[in-house]
Parts: sequence; C-alpha cells; structure tokens
Amino acid sequence: MPEPAGQRVIVLPGLWMPAVSMAWFAAQLRARGFDAGTLGYRSIRDGATRVVDELREVLQDGPAHLVGHSLGGVIALEALRRRDAPAAGRVVCIGSPLCGSDAARTLRSRALTAAYLGRSGPLLEQGCVQWPAQVEVGMIAGTRPRGLGGLVARFDEPHDGTVAVRETQAPGLADHLLLPASHTGLMFSGDAVAQAVRFLREGAFDHAGAASGAV
Repeated sequence: MPEPAGQRVIVLPGLWMPAVSMAWFAAQLRARGFDAGTLGYRSIRDGATRVVDELREVLQDGPAHLVGHSLGGVIALEALRRRDAPAAGRVVCIGSPLCGSDAARTLRSRALTAAYLGRSGPLLEQGCVQWPAQVEVGMIAGTRPRGLGGLVARFDEPHDGTVAVRETQAPGLADHLLLPASHTGLMFSGDAVAQAVRFLREGAFDHAGAASGAV
C-alpha cells in the first residue's frame, strides 16, 4: 500500500515545458478536491539532477501523490528510486517513456540535434523501471500518432507522436491505460484527468469507462 499522502499532489511537466504548461491539469485536480501544485524545472540547462533533488526535499515535508507528464513521470520515479527515498503516495505517469525513449536516442546520436535534449537526454534515453515496491504507479499512454517525435523515431508501432506505447510498459506498473490522445493532447485531456483522479483515489484506472468514453 502507498504511504498516506492525503490530498496533496505534485504535478511535474515534461521536456521543454514550464510549470505553467501543467497548470490546467493541476487546476482540474484541485477542482476535484486535491491540493495540487506544479513543480517546474529547466529541463535543458539543468537536466534532471536538480529537480530530482528538489522533489526529494519537497517530499521531506510529508508524503504527496505525484503526477508527471512525459519526462516529469520519469523524474518522479527517479526521485523515489534513489537511496533513502522519501515517502510518497501513488504516482501517475502520463506518456512517460519509463523504458527509455527511442526518439531521445535518435536525437542524441546526431550532432545537429543532440543539444535539443540538453542535460535531460541521458535520463530520457535510460528511463526508470525501478522504484520502491510499496509505491503504486499507474501509466496513461496515448495512441494518437500526432507529433514531431514520429518524424525522428519513425515508429512502426502504436505511439502518441512522441513516445511509443511499448516505451511506457514498464514491468511493475500497478495499472496501464491507453487513451486516444497525442503526447501533447494528454496534457489537456479531460479523460486523462478523470483517470488520474481514479488512480490516485483507488490505485486502478477505470478501463470500462475508458473503453466506453464515459470517463
């Protein structure tokens, strides 16, 4: 069982995205009774190290649920994976390449595009497939193939335009859900919000509702 986190939720954006990019998502969580706020970081200049340390410090103030889009989800689990990890509640990853990103590997292999990922490149390539056993992690992955990532990685499998579904299927997930949304679209999806709320409250997604479009 997860540590008691109450209604506190920390929302983390993805690569290239400021904290305000997840402001709508956090607002939707607040409208549903959660004490949700965003934690921003400079993904290119600082990479993941600084925000991982900052997130660990924030969690020292008390457990919180974590919601991370793309790189934000990887960062959330990386913070919990490290030695003497602070207590946390449930974690919802949204389009996060926990198994490593092929698009990131392709960008970093080319001299002209390696700088696009900055210091976050290594973590995006590596992903994060290990975290404390007591932490319940749910993944929401998109299946609408719209995004520039498809031009880079040239996916021949289901993907959201940036991340392949396969890259989100880490072993040890408590639940995994597919939604018909693009990588960016997941950030503004009412269905993604509803499913995140369901997982934070119950530790499982509403698969029947997702299939019927009733979430």
